[in-house]
Parts: sequence; C-alpha cells; structure tokens
Amino acid sequence: MMATYSDVLVKRIKIICDERGITINKLATLSGIRQSTLSAIMHGYSSIPNIRTLHRIAVGLEMRVCELLDFPEMDNTIFENE
Repeated sequence: MMATYSDVLVKRIKIICDERGITINKLATLSGIRQSTLSAIMHGYSSIPNIRTLHRIAVGLEMRVCELLDFPEMDNTIFENE
C-alpha cells in the first residue's frame, strides 16, 4: 500500500475522533490549534504537521504523541516521498 504520511495521520486522527465523538472543530478547540489550520491538515491542504502541532493534537485527544503515532498502518505502509 502506497500512501503519504499525511494520509495515514489524517486517517488515524479521524478514527480517534470518531471513536470519541469529537468533531474536528472540537479537536481544534481542545488542541489550541486554529480551526483553519487543523482543517487544512485534515483535508490534505497542508503538509505533514510538525512535532509541535502533533503534540497539541495528542494533548487535545488526551494522549501522548507516541500513542498517537503508534498504530499498525504506520508500520505496515510503504510511504511515498513527500
């Protein structure tokens, strides 16, 4: 499976939000990230989020960054060059 890091991260964030009943707008508020910034990430208009943004998203989801990034697709995907 070929994908980009952004594709896989966005999918992961959407799954977690769905499981927790959190909208993307609510995640933006919980994370302290502008809604427009998070929306750009989620719709693929922005490149891979930097570590600070990933940390804020993880905090908004009440997880550590390592938990956010620890999922099978991250290990089982062949990534395209971005």
